[in-house]
Amino acid sequence: MDPLTLGLLVALVTVVVLFSGTSVAVGLLIVSAFFLLVFDGTRSLQMLPEVYFADLNSFAILSIPMFIIMGASIASTRAGGDLFEAIERWMTRVPGGLVVSNLGACALFSAMSGSSPATCAAIGKMGIPEMRRRGYSDEVAAGSIAAGGTLGILIPPSVTMIVYGIATETSIGRLFLAGILPGVLLVGLFMAWTIFSTWRSGAINLLSPRTYSLRERLEVLPRVVPFLVVIAGVLYAMYGGIATPSETAAVGALLCLLMAIIIYRMWQPTALWAVLRDSTRESVMILFIMAAAGVFAYMMSSLFITQSIAEWISQLDVNRWVLMGVINVFLLVAGFFLPPVAVILMTAPILLPILTAAQFDPYWFAVILTINLEIGLITPPVGLNLYVINSIAPEISLKTILKGSMPYVLCMVAAIVILCFVPQIATWLPDVVMGPAI
Repeated sequence: MDPLTLGLLVALVTVVVLFSGTSVAVGLLIVSAFFLLVFDGTRSLQMLPEVYFADLNSFAILSIPMFIIMGASIASTRAGGDLFEAIERWMTRVPGGLVVSNLGACALFSAMSGSSPATCAAIGKMGIPEMRRRGYSDEVAAGSIAAGGTLGILIPPSVTMIVYGIATETSIGRLFLAGILPGVLLVGLFMAWTIFSTWRSGAINLLSPRTYSLRERLEVLPRVVPFLVVIAGVLYAMYGGIATPSETAAVGALLCLLMAIIIYRMWQPTALWAVLRDSTRESVMILFIMAAAGVFAYMMSSLFITQSIAEWISQLDVNRWVLMGVINVFLLVAGFFLPPVAVILMTAPILLPILTAAQFDPYWFAVILTINLEIGLITPPVGLNLYVINSIAPEISLKTILKGSMPYVLCMVAAIVILCFVPQIATWLPDVVMGPAI
């Protein structure tokens, strides 16, 4: 069978298997083993265990569970609520300031946790009831938190960026730096839309009923600032050449766990066990998908599907921006149905050589890919953040949450367009800090 035709058949079978309810990792393993057995015989199956474990045999992978523990220890405390309260006290007299405060809290908590669901849950538990109590609509209250939570996979330290770096063999430090300014851009677009929509709707008088003194504004900061200092220290250690990402992640995880114990008195064995249990569960899930995706990539390469697709795309006589537009649509659709980690592991190794040949920067593309996957987090049918918001505010329907998040989806699309016209937003900081990529 022609490799391109076989590739189309693999894609159709993969979609059917994943939609059957099978987990992503198990589904990829089933599809890989089936096609290798049918088209390459039993000899290729003997390589699967070696391929499976070879993809996990990397020191860089240690950073994944460490950053997850780092985020879980923060998410298990009241740090999210304190962060929201601290920012809200400073933004109390700004029109739409409560929503802006929530978005700012989401951005900072994303930097501390690196997790979109954790950000939604931590900030939403306090932010949504408070916004509704102040008179903001359910759409604004739920949609803003759902969108703000997506920043967790873009703003460093991001587990998604680590997975991309491992899958494409690119620098994790450069990827983290590449996500900072685009993350600030997205936060700015979110806040600008919030202020504009508040003014347009005539809800400009939805202000806090009280004014906080300077002492009240400062008193909550000691509980939050230490976590932000640890994040800044982790990033400085990486970019200052002091330690590798894995080493800094391990130190950061230990420090965040100790601060959760000291500042929030989380020394009960049950609380510590919950952090380690949840971190282990999420880490195993991600590593399982990574290993299965490695087997899937091996199958695609062994049957010459990957090479044929790359050759076919490279021979297309189209403008490179048309090519980028097609890839963006593909990533957007893939993000509707698959979690970010799965999309990255299945597509990045195939797309990166094509994009490099078209003279696109791989670190800039990592940001474009991530923003596409952020959109998938707040759009059905998967839309993980929609379900997280619905679980903490069950009285708000999924339809209402989705409707409230749509303006922020347009902000993300606008960010992608801006990055296409000004790619230096993603590439300037890595080049300044680490030098031009070779």
